[in-house]
Amino acid sequence: MEIKRAIVTGAAGFSGAVLTEELRKRNIEVFAVVRPGSGHNVRLDKNDSGLTICELEPERYIELPELAGHGFDVMFHLMWIGERSVEEQMKNIRVSFRCLDAANQCGCRRFVCTGSQAEYGVVPPDKIITEDTPTNPFTAYGAAKAAAFSLTKIRAEETGIDWIWARIFSLIGKYEPEGRMLPDLYHALMNKEKKKLSSCTQNWDYLDVHDAADALIALAEKGINGECYNIARGDFKPLKEYVEELENITGVHGFTEYGEDADPYISLQPSVEKIRKDTGWLAKRSFAESISDYK
Repeated sequence: MEIKRAIVTGAAGFSGAVLTEELRKRNIEVFAVVRPGSGHNVRLDKNDSGLTICELEPERYIELPELAGHGFDVMFHLMWIGERSVEEQMKNIRVSFRCLDAANQCGCRRFVCTGSQAEYGVVPPDKIITEDTPTNPFTAYGAAKAAAFSLTKIRAEETGIDWIWARIFSLIGKYEPEGRMLPDLYHALMNKEKKKLSSCTQNWDYLDVHDAADALIALAEKGINGECYNIARGDFKPLKEYVEELENITGVHGFTEYGEDADPYISLQPSVEKIRKDTGWLAKRSFAESISDYK
């Protein structure tokens, strides 16, 4: 499918801002929906004539058709309220429905929504995580994503819009917020501060946020209607190896301390064969390139 005009919700967030940038690099017109007054909104170029920025609270997404108009090709729904309570996560499910209906009214042929590896829950380290792996979330966040997956898929079938679910694993790189392991460890190392970690024996899979944006665009263009896709690098390894690579990149050693296994012990072994087969997408950016965006 050729994309000329796209709507992006959560367009100033970590992944949303990079997706918006990548869409504009392809000369795709973007209607970017952001939270009113968010400090992240400065990430978007207000002087870009191909970018329309709309400040709108999620509860008012029902107004999107009136504000955005008609003639769009795809909606990328990335906005998700971060609070982890059941009550807040229930709001996210309702907002996802509003977005799907708005996408229909705006003329979108496709609705691409981002899910999360949290939908899978705890998967044994000896098991590869494919899209057929049963979901078993243990957090309100993961459960809400899984519920939105099932309910929006049914809604899309009822309304006739193409629906694709992008189940994202661990993203790193540009705009990555503090409070996450790698940026916090990077800054601790650069300041030569001690950093206590878990045992870091679990497998992990880090994907650069630019590669994730490319994957979402590939799904909008070539993904199969009604399908779910893992969005990861597909090159998992023990988390400790990432820590050691980061130490080598910074040139700072001897400041990390390993402790007990994480609880819960989440180990990620994602397969990305499905998206590669259906779209030809491949991750391109190296771990070192991602870390360079922390500077």
